[in-house]
Amino acid sequence: MLAVAGVALLGLPQEQPAPASTAHATTDPSSAATVPAASKPTADTAASAPSAASPSSAVESALPPHGEGTAGDPAIQRNLEAAWPADLPAGDERELLTAGRALLRADATGVGRAKWPEVFLGSGQAVAPAFATARFRIQAAIARRDGSPDTAVVHLVWAGMDRGGTFTDLRITDWHFTRTIKKGAATWTPQPRT
Repeated sequence: MLAVAGVALLGLPQEQPAPASTAHATTDPSSAATVPAASKPTADTAASAPSAASPSSAVESALPPHGEGTAGDPAIQRNLEAAWPADLPAGDERELLTAGRALLRADATGVGRAKWPEVFLGSGQAVAPAFATARFRIQAAIARRDGSPDTAVVHLVWAGMDRGGTFTDLRITDWHFTRTIKKGAATWTPQPRT
């Protein structure tokens, strides 16, 4: 979903640079959100540039720029929730989010893989973590149905520093679950990746 939204945003027409008198044109759409309100055209310059109306408002509100840090995480969460409305009972959603976050942390950092031997085959063996635990964080997460009431997907957006020292945010991971009945109680079981 985020990839589709990103492609759609890249296809938006870009604003033409403003005349020299306004001098706040930018070629990087992600920096448009950082332009202070005082730099907006005044009434006399707005008359000379009527076509500078609001295509950038869609760009400004979409996602925070890469590297924004934890300050950008609430915007990512809001965008996920707006793009994919809730369709699970609150208890199921909480259970799935807890499991999805733990699975992602185990997958990325190697910590806790033994808890899910059916997901992480060979988890008894030593695994070099792909990402450092200190620079790993989940930026946003949602849990939604995945085609039927007994299947769900946890969609996570996260950031981390790999073993090579490269920090990247807005990474996307999906974990799929099926509802199973064990000892008369329904539980969500994570599915191994194929």
